[in-house]
Amino acid sequence: MKGKYKIKSHSGAKKRFKFTKTGKVKYKKAGLRHLLTGMSSTRARKLRKIAVLNDINKEVVKQKLPYGR
Repeated sequence: MKGKYKIKSHSGAKKRFKFTKTGKVKYKKAGLRHLLTGMSSTRARKLRKIAVLNDINKEVVKQKLPYGR
């Protein structure tokens, strides 16, 4: 019986990370939820961009999401 067991994906990681077609991991930067009035507009604009994880953290996310790319 090949493929008898399925590995559960980490439900917190499912909500936070997405895979690109080339296998990179993208995520949304933190810091745009509250206390925004004191933040400079330049900082807020930079935080809106989608970021890509580095290779070390990418391997951790791939373990938590085994059926991603």
